[in-house]
Amino acid sequence: MSKVGMYGGKFLPFPHMGHVYAMTVASTMVDELHVIVSYDTEYEKKLCKKGGKVDHVDYKLRVRWWKQLTKDMPHVKVHAVHEKQTGQFSDWERGAEGIKNAIGKPIDVVFSSELSYTPIFEELYPGANHIVIDSERSAYNISGTRIREEGVMKHWDMIPRVVQPYFAKKVVVVGTESCGKSTLVKNLAALYNTSYVSEYGRTFYEKFGSCEDVTIANDYPEIAFEHKYHEKVELQRANKVLFIDTEAVVTQYYSKLYLNSREHLPIQPILDEIIRMQQYDLWLFLEPDVKWVDDGTRTFGEQVIREKNNKFLKSLLREHDIEYVTISGDYSQRLEKAFYHVNKLINS
Repeated sequence: MSKVGMYGGKFLPFPHMGHVYAMTVASTMVDELHVIVSYDTEYEKKLCKKGGKVDHVDYKLRVRWWKQLTKDMPHVKVHAVHEKQTGQFSDWERGAEGIKNAIGKPIDVVFSSELSYTPIFEELYPGANHIVIDSERSAYNISGTRIREEGVMKHWDMIPRVVQPYFAKKVVVVGTESCGKSTLVKNLAALYNTSYVSEYGRTFYEKFGSCEDVTIANDYPEIAFEHKYHEKVELQRANKVLFIDTEAVVTQYYSKLYLNSREHLPIQPILDEIIRMQQYDLWLFLEPDVKWVDDGTRTFGEQVIREKNNKFLKSLLREHDIEYVTISGDYSQRLEKAFYHVNKLINS
């Protein structure tokens, strides 16, 4: 007869490595393990507000993360169970009924990391053995409470890899051509030991040797979609922060410059839709006050044109109510200013 185990909790704001350790150990002790994500959204929002450092994460995401974490464990099943929190023992009782219904068979073992739960589980799950795993938190010295009170960045190493992309900060660097975006993005990625996303438009047009005389309207959605794909890929590798060279506003900006047909209506409405959907934590806008360099794909080198284009790009950002930090000065000053703002973002 197979042995059925249960391991449950709110796992708020996310299943951390202490949870993963307990689940993995539990999975070796039974033939079938059921991970229960209990939730009460309104109660959880108040709990996160009290902690102050992490926004509430919907239970569906916590279930998704558990499913990712256990996808190679066919004998581990994940369930979501609503458990109203009023502070009464009846909460436990209703929760236990929901858990039993979700599992649908007798529970032989209940796992937790709390010795104090033994009398509670004896009453709720008569006949089941309570096994306590790492009550001293010696394997991973972490708790959901500490993360909510101290923030995710302080405990980054306690976040499973499948969860980290959700909390990684995204910093996008924008500006007109030849204003140092690529240099700054690469330097910041090196300083923060993380990944970055290059401007895909440059890659796209390098195969033609230029873009002024070959660009067509269909290029720009393709550039934007491909760029977003690379953002998704690199976000999986990011260490706390991902640096991104340009985005859909800049792509829309270049479509105007090279196609010269945007008047009162957008020439690329699909780009405007991408702009509305994209989300970044920090925008760094580079002023065109460094030397213009002709790399073979650039066109607008005269300073008066650079200034005009700079104003136009800012107007596009205002059109979409995008707030940004202006960065100017030489390359050293730009790096210092950007470093300050990124640190401020991460530490907040």
